[in-house]
Amino acid sequence: MMGGNVNKMMKQVQKMQQDMAKLQEEMKTRTVECTSGGGMVKVIANGNNEIISIEINPQAVDPEDVEMLQDMVLAAVNEALKTAQDMVAQEMNKLTGGMNIPGLF
Repeated sequence: MMGGNVNKMMKQVQKMQQDMAKLQEEMKTRTVECTSGGGMVKVIANGNNEIISIEINPQAVDPEDVEMLQDMVLAAVNEALKTAQDMVAQEMNKLTGGMNIPGLF
């Protein structure tokens, strides 16, 4: 009988959807930290691709070279967002068993 297999599959899909919703909520609270300029700039991002904080060491502030500070902030922000995305992807792989399901995150 195919009915039993379809019901079983639907239950598995429902459980996966519930697990994904739970994971999305959890990712909002999990954070990653990245630095640039030898630790002069520190950025913390969450698994929801939001920047939580940016810390700049006062020694990094050189009025004669604002461009370098901008570059350090940009580098740390980009690295933090990439690391956060990687964290989410790893958690999703655990949940989906490596299945690529478009549009989830």
